Amino acid sequence: MPSLFRRKSTDLVDEAVTSVTPEETADRPRGYTPAKGRETPKRPTAGRRPAGPSRPLTKEEERERRRQLRAEAASEFRREGGPRDRGPERLLARNVVDSRRTVGTWFFGGALIVLVGSNAAMPAPVRLISNVLWGALALGVVVDSVLICRKISKLVRQRFPKSDQRMGSLYLYAVMRSITFRRMRAPAPQVKLGEKV
Repeated sequence: MPSLFRRKSTDLVDEAVTSVTPEETADRPRGYTPAKGRETPKRPTAGRRPAGPSRPLTKEEERERRRQLRAEAASEFRREGGPRDRGPERLLARNVVDSRRTVGTWFFGGALIVLVGSNAAMPAPVRLISNVLWGALALGVVVDSVLICRKISKLVRQRFPKSDQRMGSLYLYAVMRSITFRRMRAPAPQVKLGEKV
């Protein structure tokens, strides 16, 4: 009895090599692939990205998620800096600036005092003092910047004689860092005040 339900191997071969008529090929779509007789295996889940959350986030959860991502990006930038902060010459320039007290850190505070003191409602002696203070601050920043640039130039030539870094951009980088408050500098200072570079 079992032989009644079993197909002969010759029948299977005949089915595999049956010719296809032109009418059948015309009905099929262009990218048609004939079936292989077995189910296509599923892709392995290992190494694939985890699926997103099964339910959509609420507005509060989405806001909290964005705030957390911003905080992480800000802390990473504060720690490592951006693309403009990379390179041994830039690190040396940062260390030169961070190892000394600069006039530039007092520049913005002094500029605020000068702005208030030079008001027309102030007495003449106060306006005179604020103008003198403004000139002294500007001169101090210029002198301090020249000294920083000279030190950076000397150290870069000593330590990186084959450097292809443009010195002008390195000087500007150091001067901009020198007029930023120490606590607001990014990347964060790696040397202490007065430490030898």
